[in-house]
Amino acid sequence: MTNSVEILVEQLAERFLKTSKRLVTAESCTGGGLAENLTRLPGSSLWFECGFITYSNQSKQDVLSVSVETIEEFGAVSEEVALAMAEGALAQSSADYSVSITGIAGPDGGTDDKPVGTVCIAWCERNTSGSTTRINFSGDRQKIREQSCLLAMQGLLDILQKASD
Repeated sequence: MTNSVEILVEQLAERFLKTSKRLVTAESCTGGGLAENLTRLPGSSLWFECGFITYSNQSKQDVLSVSVETIEEFGAVSEEVALAMAEGALAQSSADYSVSITGIAGPDGGTDDKPVGTVCIAWCERNTSGSTTRINFSGDRQKIREQSCLLAMQGLLDILQKASD
């Protein structure tokens, strides 16, 4: 874990422990990298509920109840699908917060509209509306995946800080 990842994970752990809240993740292009980063910290079982890796469109539908219509209309890499993944993860767990990541890490798979590096992230709190972002990262597959995890964690920390203000 890089220092910035370690710091973010420690800050998230502190926020979750302070509020007795729990987290669920739903990942596609990061292949479980976010959950792996979060659970490297000893004691994470006190606030990390579970993680879903739904790499294929079919698994997004089967495991997280993302509708085939949403995937067909917006594409698997879209804010709409990211939000549906985050909502589905909450529905399939007893967690209080969720974060999801879907994207094109490359080196192939990009299009003019969604080039390699396009990533969509969603954050949800149970019983509230979620938020999403779409970003274009640069770099190789590993860098895109690392940057995706960092942004997902930073966004989650921002939400938890606002909730405690």
